Amino acid sequence: MLMTILYADDDADDCELLTEALMHIDPSISCILVNDGREALTVLQQSEKLPDTIFLDVNMPVMTGKQCLIEIKNNPRLRQIPVIMYSTSTNAEEKTELRKLGAFDFIHKANSFQDLRRSITTVIRKVATAASH
Repeated sequence: MLMTILYADDDADDCELLTEALMHIDPSISCILVNDGREALTVLQQSEKLPDTIFLDVNMPVMTGKQCLIEIKNNPRLRQIPVIMYSTSTNAEEKTELRKLGAFDFIHKANSFQDLRRSITTVIRKVATAASH
C-alpha cells in the first residue's frame, strides 16, 4: 500500500514512536513530519501531491491540532483528506467535538508500542476502506 502520511506533533519521542510503528506496519508508507499545525498547513498549501492521511496531535504550540483541523476542513482542496487526531486525552467530549469538526478518527497515545501499532493499523484500514468506497 503506497501511502503518504503528514504527521504534526511537537513531541520528538511521539514522532519517533509513530514513524517506527508505521515502518512495522508497512515500510512503503512515507511520513512527512512537522512540528505544529501552522507548519502542517504550510506544507499542505505548498504540496503538489497531497498526503493520503493527516495525523494531528491535539495539543501543540503555535497552532493546535483542533485549529489545524478546522483550517483543513474549511479548505476545499484539503477537506477530503482523512484527519486522524492523536492525543493523550481520553476526554469523550473532546473526541465528539473533534469528530463534529470533521476528524475521521481519534487515536489515544498508547502506553505500549504494540497498542500504538494496533491502533494505527486499525485506523489505516478504516481510511483505506473509506477511500475504496
